[in-house]
Amino acid sequence: MRLLLVEDDPMIGEVLLKLLTRAHYVVDWAKDGIEADTALCSTAYDLVLLDLGLPRLDGLAVLRRLRARGDTTPVLVATARDAVPDRIAGLDAGADDYVLKPFDFDELLARLRALRRRAMDRAEPGYRHGEVWLDTAARKAQLADKEVLLSAREWAVLEPLLLRPGQVLSRAQLEEKLYGWRDEINSNAVEVYIHGIRRKLGSGIIQNVRGLGYRVPTNQGEK
Repeated sequence: MRLLLVEDDPMIGEVLLKLLTRAHYVVDWAKDGIEADTALCSTAYDLVLLDLGLPRLDGLAVLRRLRARGDTTPVLVATARDAVPDRIAGLDAGADDYVLKPFDFDELLARLRALRRRAMDRAEPGYRHGEVWLDTAARKAQLADKEVLLSAREWAVLEPLLLRPGQVLSRAQLEEKLYGWRDEINSNAVEVYIHGIRRKLGSGIIQNVRGLGYRVPTNQGEK
C-alpha cells in the first residue's frame, strides 16, 4: 500500500518513514507543500499522512487543492495544532481524520487502516478469498487457518488484487504499490513476487490475463 508522508520536520519524518516502512507501507516523503501537491498530482496514493504547518504551501492549501481536483484519497491530518478551530478547518477542508502530535504510533496505524476500510466501504479488518485470509491489523496471512509468512513485497502485490477480485491490474500498477521514489524498479519483480505468493497460497490465487496483467478470480472455480 503506497502512502504519501507530508512532514517538514526531519526528525519526525525520519522516524515516521522507518516505522511506516516497517509496517509494510511503501512511503514517499514530501517535505513541503509544493512537493506534496506535485506528488499528489502525478501519483496515485492509497493514503496521505499530512502535516499542516508546511513551508512554501500550507497543509490546508494542499488539502483544498487535492479535493478541488476531485481526488478522494483518504487523508489523515497529523499536526500539533490542537485548537478546536484548527481541527474544524482541517476537517472542513476535506480531511478524513485528525490525530494530534505527539501521537501513539499504534493508534496512528489503526487510524490509517480504518480510513482505508472506510474508503473501500469495508467493515471487516482484512480480505478473504476462499481459504485465504489477510489480516490487515496483524499483517498476517492464513491459508485454511494455518498462518503463512508473506514478505512485505508479496503482501504489497496481493493486497490490491484481493481488494477488488476480478479487476485486472497491470504490472505497472502493481509496481506503483511496490516501489517508492527512493527504490530502484526491477524489471521482473512483480512476476517473482507473484510466483512466491502462488507457491505459498496456491496456484489459483492470482491469474494471468494475457496482455493486460493479473487478477484474483471472483470465485475459486473461475478460469
